[in-house]
Amino acid sequence: MNILVTGGAGYIGSHACKALAANGFQPVVYDSLVRGHRSLVKWGDLIVGDLHDAEALAKVFRQYKPQGVLHFAAYAYVGESIEHPQKYFHNNVGGSLQLLRVMLEHGIPPIVFSSTCATYGVPLTLPITENSQQEPSNPYGLSKLLVEKILHAYSGAYGLRAMILRYFNACGADPAGETGELHDPEPHLIPRVLQAAAGDLEMLEIFGTDYPTRDGTCVRDYIHVSDLADAHVAALQVLLSGGGTRALNLGIGAGFTVREVVLAAERVTGRRIALRESPRRAGDPPELVADSTLAANLLGFQPRFTNIDEMIRTAWTWHSRGT
Repeated sequence: MNILVTGGAGYIGSHACKALAANGFQPVVYDSLVRGHRSLVKWGDLIVGDLHDAEALAKVFRQYKPQGVLHFAAYAYVGESIEHPQKYFHNNVGGSLQLLRVMLEHGIPPIVFSSTCATYGVPLTLPITENSQQEPSNPYGLSKLLVEKILHAYSGAYGLRAMILRYFNACGADPAGETGELHDPEPHLIPRVLQAAAGDLEMLEIFGTDYPTRDGTCVRDYIHVSDLADAHVAALQVLLSGGGTRALNLGIGAGFTVREVVLAAERVTGRRIALRESPRRAGDPPELVADSTLAANLLGFQPRFTNIDEMIRTAWTWHSRGT
């Protein structure tokens, strides 16, 4: 069964392709390679194309007749979205609309949408449930929320079935070392910590040390990318079995501060990490922790990785490959 994976040459998308293949599906990757990597496409065909190219998309649907879609393709840098909101709305929202238009013309296959905890903004209560207020604090989160609302509208009007997965901080790498995180520039904390440990960064910058948390630094719920990939496959299987449109959180239900991540990385790498403290960044909530009870009940979602050292160890193995 062919499954179209937009953004399948990216970090989470490539892990999802491996999980799809392991579960008997045939991933078909559609990626512009603007931020994806040809080297990460190992489990199916790659079609290089832009989501705004309706004819190229339609050709893929005619040739492969995908029975489902995993939609990862999006820009995902919070800071960049604040500086260039038009770029984010055009790509993330406009590209999704074009994809959905082509899907409507080709049988309306079910879709699993890569959303984010950034749709919640600064939470009023913790842990965050699917019913928590959604007030994004940056254009990236707003672009994802707009697509969520579009999917709900299409579900009501056209019978589209969509699983919306709001995941928290993806981290780690494939334990077998077949794929991992390749961002340039790299915005995420754990790979930047490891770059500092490896000497690729002079020091790690900590943004904000005066938050109302246990050590003054931000708290985040880190979820291993392989667990995310498995959850996407489970969500697809639910949809293929007739499941309806739902939004689900994906996290481990526990948070780690920036300083705790640094200490864990020092334990894993055996190296001291130089730090520089800087003021808070705009749009950074103090704490984000998920309640993933619905995902556990509906998908059978049970993260295999809950220990921050183990998550970082897989990322360090990937970062250290070939050295």
